[in-house]
Amino acid sequence: MRRLFSTFAHGAPGVGLLLLRVVVGIALVSQAVMALRADPPMGPTLLDALTGVIGILLLVGLWTPITGTLLAILALWNAFFHLPDLLRWILFGTLGAALALLGPGGWSVDARLFGWKRVELPDRKS
Repeated sequence: MRRLFSTFAHGAPGVGLLLLRVVVGIALVSQAVMALRADPPMGPTLLDALTGVIGILLLVGLWTPITGTLLAILALWNAFFHLPDLLRWILFGTLGAALALLGPGGWSVDARLFGWKRVELPDRKS
């Protein structure tokens, strides 16, 4: 899994990636909740549920490159079939692709699970 990330950015770039993930995740979850409350047919319900799951995974920063790629594909699909919402889905697709390419940042579950670990070896004299 480490090959999917260039680095886990800390400092200001890490905060920027955290803000990006949180804003996109909240927007996707709210989009999914509003769509599911409208009582759509079964096909769109599955896509709306997938949108919510992608939003939650982005919020916590789990499997960010895979989730960002799925978001870009889902947004491309929705851009073709929901023309009144074209600009929204173009924005979501662009942000998903950016997150897939940049990674989750230092403050994410991915960084905790797959980040660099520091191993302390005991001194041989003791």
